[in-house]
Amino acid sequence: MPTDTEPAGGAAALLMVADGRFPSGSYAHSGGLESAVRHGWVRDLADLEGFLLGRAATTGLMNASFAAAAHGCAGAPSLLALDAELLARTPSPALRRVGVDLGRMLLRAAQRICPHPVLDEAPPQLQQPLVYGLVARAVGAPARAAAAAVLHETVTGPATAAVKLMHVDPFTTHRAVLRLAPRLDDLADRAVLAARGDPADLPSPGAPLSDVAAEQHRDLDARLFAS
Repeated sequence: MPTDTEPAGGAAALLMVADGRFPSGSYAHSGGLESAVRHGWVRDLADLEGFLLGRAATTGLMNASFAAAAHGCAGAPSLLALDAELLARTPSPALRRVGVDLGRMLLRAAQRICPHPVLDEAPPQLQQPLVYGLVARAVGAPARAAAAAVLHETVTGPATAAVKLMHVDPFTTHRAVLRLAPRLDDLADRAVLAARGDPADLPSPGAPLSDVAAEQHRDLDARLFAS
């Protein structure tokens, strides 16, 4: 039987961590969909599928690459250098703050639920994708599983939020997510390959409208989601 500091089941354990019901705060975020709906950029299911694909190919690929890279980091200095690279690819102060908040909550939850020295030694203010990489390592899952988990959350978060924001059928919404599965697999492979190189060369696909919308969303008085 595993002890408190032994791997908790590899990829299967990481699926639990990536679940929106895991107590790490991700359920309170729409991944930018609320702003996209408010601006009229996403109006129907076809728009939603395009939004999810675009998010996966930009933010998703970048974050998945950093998660895979963090999986192999040795020590706090390397993690902090990696964190600085990710911040440099995140122009929006609002999104930086979201990343830190979600990273802190994920780390705290993982330390309680699947304790491991690699989590105890982690710097407390890491961006969420890096924490995913550390959690994957802690539970015995490979770097590709960390990348896949990040991509999973990248699309399922907005897809779940769409049910509230757009009043759409959840079955149809998640059918769209399932159609993206081959693309997500390809992106996970690309993320792992990118993570083997220099951190300065990790992917940096831009999503300027998402950055602008995040800043506007932060100042709204009435909103359903934190981001």
